[in-house]
Amino acid sequence: MNGILVRLAITALGLWVATALVDGIRADDTFTLILAAIVLGLVNAVVRPIAILLTIPLTVLTLGLFLWPINAGMLWLVGRLLEGFDVAGFGSALLGAALVSVTGWIGNAYIGDGGRYEVVMIRREER
Repeated sequence: MNGILVRLAITALGLWVATALVDGIRADDTFTLILAAIVLGLVNAVVRPIAILLTIPLTVLTLGLFLWPINAGMLWLVGRLLEGFDVAGFGSALLGAALVSVTGWIGNAYIGDGGRYEVVMIRREER
């Protein structure tokens, strides 16, 4: 449960970064960002696998780069589903999806499979 909450916070942070840096993405308040992170997680769990399955040939042809527009489409869909979270157009969704993905990638690098925080410490031995 702890890992889900941490991943939710990381996604909300990524959405906040996107609203701060992309002109076409807007959220009313912090609660809306948290709600958008929840809705994005649900959309990614339900709709995204179907979209990926339907676009396998195009994804293979582009060597996986078509996953970026799919992620942008999921962000755009959240903007359409959630009042108070707006995504102006597909260009804004592309930039926002890139920012949310990079933020999630960096944040999830510190979280293990069990949802625990992982920090690698290196100790030097004195001679």
